[in-house]
Amino acid sequence: MQILHKKDGNKGFFHIGDENNTLAKMTYSMAGAEKMIIDHTEVSEELRGKNAGYQLVSAAVEYARENAIRIIPLCPFANSVFKKKSELGDVLFTH
Repeated sequence: MQILHKKDGNKGFFHIGDENNTLAKMTYSMAGAEKMIIDHTEVSEELRGKNAGYQLVSAAVEYARENAIRIIPLCPFANSVFKKKSELGDVLFTH
């Protein structure tokens, strides 16, 4: 599955699909230059159970690592991924 990233100002999203047919999407807002707040993840019926949501979170983690960004997972799904996968913890924002 190819994951695309689009950023517009302080908001953005990672998605699977194309401009006419989004199969999965995870949205975020930037809080300053160094904090990404993941606020929503949605996966179509077609991709449910196929690890699409996890792949979106992984793409955000990779982006965060490359850009020295910390993630705040407000989305319940993204938060559950971070709790289950300790190897992603290096990008979590801690106060």
